[in-house]
Amino acid sequence: MKRFAFFELIVAFRFMREGLMQTLLIILGVGLGGGVIVFMSALLSGLQANVVRRTLNYQAPIRILPPDQVARPLRAVEGAEIAAQVQPRSQRLRSIDQWQKIRDQIERTPDVVAVTPVVAGPGFALRGDASKSVTITGIEPESYFRVIALDEKIVAGRHDIGPLDIVIGTELAKDLGANVGDKFRLATAVGANATLTVIGLFDFGNKGANERNVYVALRSAQNLLDLVGGASAIEVKVRDPFAAETIAQTIRGGTDLQVESWIVTNAQFFTAMRAQILTNTLIRLFVGLTVALGIASVLVVSVIQKQKEIGILRAMGASRGQVLRVFLIQGGAVALAGSVLGSALAWTFLLAWRELARNPDGTLMFIVEIEPSLFAIAMVTATLVGILAAATPARRAARLDPVVAIRS
Repeated sequence: MKRFAFFELIVAFRFMREGLMQTLLIILGVGLGGGVIVFMSALLSGLQANVVRRTLNYQAPIRILPPDQVARPLRAVEGAEIAAQVQPRSQRLRSIDQWQKIRDQIERTPDVVAVTPVVAGPGFALRGDASKSVTITGIEPESYFRVIALDEKIVAGRHDIGPLDIVIGTELAKDLGANVGDKFRLATAVGANATLTVIGLFDFGNKGANERNVYVALRSAQNLLDLVGGASAIEVKVRDPFAAETIAQTIRGGTDLQVESWIVTNAQFFTAMRAQILTNTLIRLFVGLTVALGIASVLVVSVIQKQKEIGILRAMGASRGQVLRVFLIQGGAVALAGSVLGSALAWTFLLAWRELARNPDGTLMFIVEIEPSLFAIAMVTATLVGILAAATPARRAARLDPVVAIRS
C-alpha cells in the first residue's frame, strides 16, 4: 500500500511539474481567493467584537426592572352599560420590591458573573447659566465596576465615588465648562438638589453616553430621586453576552419583574449584524466556488492533455483507483499550496490594516485579532475543497480505456 501511495505521489507531482505554468496560476488563484476569505473573516469578527464591546461599555447585558403599573377599570354595576376608555397609567420611578433578596437569588444563577443594584432617573445638571438634562445613576462602585467597566473609561481624575462626588462624561464636562475638582448642582423633578464635586471624567466612545450619563453614590441618588433604601434596577453581567437573552428568560420565569437583555433592546443592531454576516457568508461562498471551479477546470484540461500518459499507465498495470488518486492528490496539493499562500497574503493584509486603519487621533479604528486557528481551518477547508473539486476530472481519468487513450 505504501509503495502504491508513493507511486501515485510521484506521478501526481510529475504531472504538476510538466504543466508548471498551469499549476502556478491555479495556486495563485487559490491563494488570492483564500486570502480574501481569511481576511474578510478576521475583519468581520474584529468589527463585530468591537461593536459589541462598545455597546456593553455603558450597558449591562441584562437589566431587571419593576413591573409596569397597569390601569384597571372599575367594576361595572350589574345591569348597567358603561362606555369607558381606560388610559394607560403614567410610569413613576419605583423601587424593586425586596431587591436585596432578588439580587442574591440572581447571583446563584448559572453563567452570571456579577450583579449590582442601581438607582437611575432623570435630573438636571446646573452650573452658572448652563443647564443640561442628564440621567442620574447611583451605584455601588465595588459591584458596579464588575458589570460596567466605568473605572477603565476614566480619562481624568479618579473613580472612587463618595457621598458628595460625581463622575461625568467628557461631552457634559465641555457643555458645562467643568473639570475635575469643579462643583455644580444636580437637581431632580421631586425638588431635591445637591452640590457635588467632579472627581472624574469618563469617555465611553459614545457622544450620547458622554453627554447624558452621570454617576453618583447609590445613597446620594436614592436621596435625590426620593427612593430611599430602594433600587430602581438590578444590572447583571453574564459570561457570554450572546447568551444574555437565554439567561434573561430563565430569570424571567421565576419572577414578575421586567427582565430585558441587551439583545432585545438592541434589536436593530442584531438585525444589521445578521445581514452583515449573511452578506459576508455569501461572498465567501462565491469566492470558494470560484476557486473550486478553477481547480476542476485545470484538472479537466490536464486529463485531456495527459490522456496518452494515462493510457500508458493503465496498460502497464496501474489500476483505476491509482489513476483516480493521482488526480485527487493533484487537487489537494494545489489547494493546500494555494491556502498556504492565501494565509500568508491574509496575514500581510491584516498587519497592513492594523497600521493603516486608524482614527484621526492615531488610535486603532478597531482591533483585529490574528488567530492561528483561523488559518489552520482555512488550510484544511481549502484542501478538502480541492479534493472534492478534483473528484469529477479524476473519475473521468480513471474511466479512460487504455487503448483509446493511447491511440488519441
